Amino acid sequence: MKFENKNIFVTGGSRGIGAAIVMHLNSLGANVIFSYASQEDAAKTVLQSLKGEHNQIVKLDLSSEESVLSACSFVSSKFETIHGVVNNAGLTADNLLLRMKTEDFDKVINANLRGNFLIIKTLLKQLLKQRLGSVVNITSVIGQTGNAGQANYAASKAGLIAFTKSIALEVASRNIRLNCVAPGFIRTDMTDKLTDEQKNTIIQKIPLGRIAEPLEIAQAVAFLLSDESTYITGQTLSVNGGMFMQ
Repeated sequence: MKFENKNIFVTGGSRGIGAAIVMHLNSLGANVIFSYASQEDAAKTVLQSLKGEHNQIVKLDLSSEESVLSACSFVSSKFETIHGVVNNAGLTADNLLLRMKTEDFDKVINANLRGNFLIIKTLLKQLLKQRLGSVVNITSVIGQTGNAGQANYAASKAGLIAFTKSIALEVASRNIRLNCVAPGFIRTDMTDKLTDEQKNTIIQKIPLGRIAEPLEIAQAVAFLLSDESTYITGQTLSVNGGMFMQ
């Protein structure tokens, strides 16, 4: 896969899966602008590791329409052509439904679903004018299966899948593609804090018998952004080791 002279915008790129996506795309030749919510130092560390002179960071609060519009305006001002968008940023506020506060439900939906709606809507005018572009939305296996204690998160990620399919239908005639990647359990700071017993319980549910590396998600994202996937749109690529099979 070749990404030389291609410009990609990635949200939530300062750590975890997002950082892996940013670094992998850049290693393939892409210029990357990526966002961070609060961890500016971590974002700068990732930025310093990238090759090329056209990589930049931008602050983004998905819950704020003003912040989304500002970040998208920054991206458009730096990239005359946007070849790809990766909506990776999101948050959780887990609890059993009877204990879940309304504000925690709203917070997750606003960030994970409404925030991505705002990003795609704002950048879509430029993509339509270009008559090209690939958008990859990072959903989750939880959006496919549900999970106790994560009703808000599951709803936001399932909604993102349906949203992606709908917009894919709207813009296919303009050579714009939208797809999802649905990760399963991935090695991140959060999973590193689990006990061995907790990790073993998770692994028992995964036919491939291990937790994935962030790079394995990044590789799937790169494929859907690349010219190797030009006839794929409106799909969800599940990268979960077989724990959920469609």
